[in-house]
Amino acid sequence: MKRTQIAILLFTFLFIACQEERTLVFEALILDETRCSECPEVVINIPKAVEKSKVGETINNSIQEEIIEILNYDDENDATTIKDAVKTFSQGYWDLKKLYPEETTVWEATIDGLVTFEDDSIITIELNTYLFTGGAHGYSSKRYLNFDKSNGVELENWQLFQDRKNFESFAEQKFRDQEQIPSEEPINSTGLMFDRDKFYLPENIGFTTEGIKLHYNPYEVASYADGPIEVTLPFKEVEPFLTKRTKS
Repeated sequence: MKRTQIAILLFTFLFIACQEERTLVFEALILDETRCSECPEVVINIPKAVEKSKVGETINNSIQEEIIEILNYDDENDATTIKDAVKTFSQGYWDLKKLYPEETTVWEATIDGLVTFEDDSIITIELNTYLFTGGAHGYSSKRYLNFDKSNGVELENWQLFQDRKNFESFAEQKFRDQEQIPSEEPINSTGLMFDRDKFYLPENIGFTTEGIKLHYNPYEVASYADGPIEVTLPFKEVEPFLTKRTKS
């Protein structure tokens, strides 16, 4: 075999190896903790990083912490694992049923997770949750977790942008355009509920293949009846505002 052919083959193998290294491997972690027909229904379906790396460990720990927080019914809850959190959630239901046996309906908790974005620098996990703990209706919410693959750490929203102030102004205009709020009118002029009648970014910002998602959960800036509000900003438009490591 000629040297040129060998060099091409080596380059091809290295290229494939690099492509494989840039993508983390996940397996599905599925838990159905529904024990009986009258028991709380708890179903969890989340990605679990397989590889023993810092970022893999951080992702798994962060997802676990989020689920524990989601299922936290008791302020004194000291759960350290998902199974412990499920037990605490279920115990909260049974404690309430003892007090109000005729009025307490069966609780539900469903948590689904998926990877919405990954490149050489960033990986984003989306958690979709439905909780019902009595009352007129349940509550659905979405959470985004963003991770720096090179450092193996979870990123706060402010770390995603090198120019947060101007990005916020840009996002407000896009938000107003989508929600048909005139630029000269207060942000709450059409019935929204931003604190102090001033626009601000949502608690959940995530990367997807479509671009940056700004997701406001119900009650965050609008009533439950209005549902969640989500704005998608294409990468080409937001790239000037992103930190170097988050540019796709």
